[in-house]
Amino acid sequence: MTTDVPPSLGAVTVTRGRAGRGSGRRRRYQGREVAWAYAFVAPAIVLFAVMGVYTLFWGLQLSFVRWNGLTPTWIWVGVQNYLDLLWASPVFSPPVRAAATNTVWVMIAAPLLTVVISFPLALALNRARRFVGLLRSVYFVPYITTGIAVYLAWQYVLEPNGAINTLLGALGLGSLAQPQGWLGNPDTALPTLIVIMVWSAVPVATLLYLTGLQTIDPALTEAAQIDGAGWWRVNLSVVWPLLRGITAVIVLLNLRDALQGFQIFLIMTDGGPGDHTNVLGLQTYRLAFQSELAPTLGLASALGWMLFLAALVVAFVNLRVTRER
Repeated sequence: MTTDVPPSLGAVTVTRGRAGRGSGRRRRYQGREVAWAYAFVAPAIVLFAVMGVYTLFWGLQLSFVRWNGLTPTWIWVGVQNYLDLLWASPVFSPPVRAAATNTVWVMIAAPLLTVVISFPLALALNRARRFVGLLRSVYFVPYITTGIAVYLAWQYVLEPNGAINTLLGALGLGSLAQPQGWLGNPDTALPTLIVIMVWSAVPVATLLYLTGLQTIDPALTEAAQIDGAGWWRVNLSVVWPLLRGITAVIVLLNLRDALQGFQIFLIMTDGGPGDHTNVLGLQTYRLAFQSELAPTLGLASALGWMLFLAALVVAFVNLRVTRER
């Protein structure tokens, strides 16, 4: 007996067969794409594994030994390096504590001043109607020009006969000038470096705030203005809370630079005068490369790991505070 298949059912069967073959080809094509993607990513993964993960664990192991980096063997001391840095050693712990105090001041002042300056500046630039592109470019110049040349230029400006003392004298404010230079006075050296750090951090913070301001619905600010809120009230009660996430990013970036950055301190003062501008990042560099072949490489690695853990704690606390708000 022969059973006829309805024409409609045959068409459905043929369509399903073609769809199945098409999906199979797509899966094979996608599989080849994934394979090629892994092939292109594999060198970067291998490089990261060798230069990142391997060196990470090597540095962790190094923090438990006493070594100068040149002798064929090292001495295993366990956690003694960490104890020496914290309190056990009368040679290494006092400079570390002084550097930690300076670092805390930088961690407090730099993010605070950056936010206080960059937020109003972003509000002003966002209201500008003429030369907007030119103004944004001008304010962004300090970020793209920061480097050794700029630090040396600042060093020249801050000298005893530099531009700042000369300008103060011309304005009749000679009593505020620093005869030994702004970087030579222990009372003004660290605040001066903090100001320079803020000067170089404000452009990025302002750009981030500008980006956030342009994503805010104008209806929110217009509604607040209709209710009678003034300019300051609108920005502090409506705009500022909406930019809380951007503020957290700006604070984290500045905290990272305060904890781990040391280039400006190395180039402009080398921690002086009298270690008044020494910070933890610079102290780590000194222990690693300026110890005159003393076996302090393990101490440098231990201090670097403590800085890394401190950065993780700061990031975690900042994230929790931001989420709770």
